Amino acid sequence: MKFPRSSMSSRLRRSTLIAASLALAFSPAADAGKMKPHSIRADKAELVAEATVTPRFGCELRPYDLSKGLFCYGPGAIRKAYNVDGLIAQGNDGTGQTIVIIDAYGSPTLADDLAQFDAVFGLPAPPSLQQIHMPGSPPFDYFDGNQLGWAEETSLDVQWAHAIAPGAKIIVVAAVSNNDFDILDAQNYAINNKLGYIMSESFGESELALQQDGAEGQQILNDNEASYKRASIGKISVLVSSGDDGSAGTDINGVEQPFPVANYPASSPSVTTVGGTNLFFGTSTHADPNGSYQGEVVWNDGFGAGGGGVSKVFAMPGYQEGKLPAATKAALNKHRGYPDVAYNGGVVGGVIVHLGFLDPCCGANGFYIFGGTSAGAPQWAGITALANQMSKKPLGFLNTTLYQIGKRGLLESLMHDVTVGDNSIDGVPGFSAGPDWDLATGWGTPADGIERALGNEPHSN
Repeated sequence: MKFPRSSMSSRLRRSTLIAASLALAFSPAADAGKMKPHSIRADKAELVAEATVTPRFGCELRPYDLSKGLFCYGPGAIRKAYNVDGLIAQGNDGTGQTIVIIDAYGSPTLADDLAQFDAVFGLPAPPSLQQIHMPGSPPFDYFDGNQLGWAEETSLDVQWAHAIAPGAKIIVVAAVSNNDFDILDAQNYAINNKLGYIMSESFGESELALQQDGAEGQQILNDNEASYKRASIGKISVLVSSGDDGSAGTDINGVEQPFPVANYPASSPSVTTVGGTNLFFGTSTHADPNGSYQGEVVWNDGFGAGGGGVSKVFAMPGYQEGKLPAATKAALNKHRGYPDVAYNGGVVGGVIVHLGFLDPCCGANGFYIFGGTSAGAPQWAGITALANQMSKKPLGFLNTTLYQIGKRGLLESLMHDVTVGDNSIDGVPGFSAGPDWDLATGWGTPADGIERALGNEPHSN
């Protein structure tokens, strides 16, 4: 099932797009030299039940046809969809692991928002939650749309990394700003100080913009790649979101390019990039946290589309060579293709996040439906925390192992192979999903046993 921009009723489009426009008002413009968070805030989610009752929110039971508004998911449905609930029940909850989340500015209500999220969904508090502000960070400005957009991103990242790996510690390293070199400073701080073996990054910018930026853009690419390689040497798994603009990539100075453009760092050969899907979990007609996995398509629902494409900067890494479909090889043309994996990222079927830093005068604070590939990277970080715990060692760079397993045809039972949909957007031609690895959803989404398989496969970084 695909949700093109014209598929929503005019009534629903008005209500949802108004909410989306409010979210975009808090999101920074994508300029060359600046990272943009990959999250989209939509409708407010209204509580309808007591804490002991499932579901808690009305949107958790809405029909897929959108006749009653956006449907949504809480941790219970997502854990069941991706077979995480069984692992957690067995004690594989990320205990002993630390997830490091890189963002800009951070959130002034991070701990309280996570506590509200946990209370509603019956989750335990993490062993520890730490927010490190890099030296020179400004006081949080509640009237700065750029900072508010990044606070939303930080809240999404923390709450959903925790939802998947509730036993893991979480450290947020908040950069001074979303300028490239400030983000890099935060990233290097996490690596140099060995804060954890798992790092999640839910942001990006146009690879083309960096190319157009000349020597400075090349320096950003060089310095970031050196940083990611040090992370790999240090056995750190880096999970990166693929972007929310389909094949078009992140816009340049507010202008979307009319042709496919790769995102960076999604296009880096040194990270594991997470694309987006629209998940259907419940019954055949509507969402239901007590239901079952119904299927997934490429995220493309009128609010955005999962990033995926081919780098113009990076050559095809060794792990992508070999057994890939002929048409895919032709599209790659000996260059890096992404994403590597995927996860639910739709606004249609979005996840619930608590925000406490909005205007308190008008009832703006509360729970919201969120989409974007930003939802996927921290949850794959949670998946990696479970895998590290189960294997009793840090797995480091995941792609070598992932592609080894995939090329032997062993991922069929370990991943949901998403084969329907494409990430074309606003007239920009995109890439279609298909069997095995593709440029829209990579190898697919977690199913049953991928965590143990990643730990059992002989590999090296």
